[in-house]
Amino acid sequence: MEWFESLALLLGSILVLMAIGMPVALAFLAANILGAWFFMGGAKGITLLLNNGFGGLTNYALVPIPLFLLMGEIFFHTGLGARMFNAIDRLLGKLPGRLSYVTVLGGTAFSTLSGSSMGSTALLGSLMVPEMTTRGYKKHMSIGPILGTGGLAIIIPPSALAVLLATLARIDVGALLIAGIIPGLILASFYIATIYIQTKIDPSAAPAYDVETLSWGQKMRLLFGDVMPMLSVMVLIVIGMVGGLITPSEAAAFGALGVLILAVLFRCLSWEAMKKSVVGALRVTLMAYLIVFGSATFSQLLAFSGASSGLIRWATSFDLAPVAMLLVMFGVLLLLGMFMEQISMMLLTVPIFFPLAASLGFDPIWFGLIILLALEISFTTPPFGLLLFVMKGVAPKDTTMREIYLSAFPYMGCSMLLVALLILFPQLALWLPGM
Repeated sequence: MEWFESLALLLGSILVLMAIGMPVALAFLAANILGAWFFMGGAKGITLLLNNGFGGLTNYALVPIPLFLLMGEIFFHTGLGARMFNAIDRLLGKLPGRLSYVTVLGGTAFSTLSGSSMGSTALLGSLMVPEMTTRGYKKHMSIGPILGTGGLAIIIPPSALAVLLATLARIDVGALLIAGIIPGLILASFYIATIYIQTKIDPSAAPAYDVETLSWGQKMRLLFGDVMPMLSVMVLIVIGMVGGLITPSEAAAFGALGVLILAVLFRCLSWEAMKKSVVGALRVTLMAYLIVFGSATFSQLLAFSGASSGLIRWATSFDLAPVAMLLVMFGVLLLLGMFMEQISMMLLTVPIFFPLAASLGFDPIWFGLIILLALEISFTTPPFGLLLFVMKGVAPKDTTMREIYLSAFPYMGCSMLLVALLILFPQLALWLPGM
């Protein structure tokens, strides 16, 4: 069988199973079992494949996933996130478009601590959109910043999706997490600039209103009492990873412990909040581990059938510059993002794209960050970007999908600009990991 026939058989079977409604992880598992029977000699091949899959689950690099998820769930369910948002809101005073800036600043901090784009978007949408609507903000000023900021959770550490990508691609988890810090902060600054330009072009998009004037003493109490304690958790674990003092797994453990201690100190930890946090983290962790199992076996099948090596030979036979090939892969991810969710995209593309990137001479950490940005953009890619529907669920009932699409476009443009900067200046991603 030719390599392209093998690839079509493996990918086609997965897509067919997903199209009939089978969950992603189970679709991969079923297709892998059929592929092992066909390509690896029946029952013995299936046994070998399953053994390798279970071996992939014992990877120590997977430990941060449940801990980062638990950290974000505690931060959300105990009310620490809402406390931080309220403090930032009061600190910004009478700034035009203040609530949009609050969304970006508070959302960046929350995304960093939660590591969950959907969780961040759901919280910001339910917390900020009703308030901004009441204050007369136009839809693009309330919805757009939330959609953009929700995607920051993918690239700013701690990011459970970055850990999963690094594990699937077999690259350094800590380096990929650290690589997202500078680009993530640049992207947040782009969002702030976008809001500033929008308020200058149309001041009525974010009407001004009277707010309480705070003394310096009150501002310092809010800053050091409600904002800095939350941010200190992220800062300390990032410093620990950059300095080589702790591994990503240890950073995840310290992060979860730090948020737990803060919840105790602020007297907002309850049995109900802890129960919801553990159940939420466990549900996503089980899904992630099933996906890792399916990906490990899928990669082996691609290699055994000759599909991956054939595809690389075919792709590199074109007379295209490496950057052009990178843009093709980026475009494929954006196209898939219109119809699929991110983890499914990773499962389909990582076994193919990373070997191809290695053959083109790309740095794996830099390339991994580009992939994460593509996933971040695809979260808001019409018509079926996942965050678009999360936002629809929490936005006012009169909000149309067209309004949500139009609100997302400026922030997608910011992400595209960041990708261009990373291609021109790779050290933006590689400087911190290089330390």
